[in-house]
Amino acid sequence: MSLPLECQLHQGQWQPCTLTIEQIGEHWWLQIGRQRLVFRSNGRGSITLSDGAGATRTVQPVWTAQQALCWDGVCTKGEFPLD
Repeated sequence: MSLPLECQLHQGQWQPCTLTIEQIGEHWWLQIGRQRLVFRSNGRGSITLSDGAGATRTVQPVWTAQQALCWDGVCTKGEFPLD
């Protein structure tokens, strides 16, 4: 499943992006221009984010007052499934 959204990286400009869900709540990625950010959840509350350079880090999801879902500097907004 692929959905058009808007994304923001590190408080920059909002830009079009695509959310692709391979497994709801377990494995998904954001395509922002040429950059792909891959998310994985272990099902116990831990989410990792991998970038195209091979760096992987643990991130925490947070809802903002602007109704955006963010993971440590990577934000999305639009209509997307939560689980």
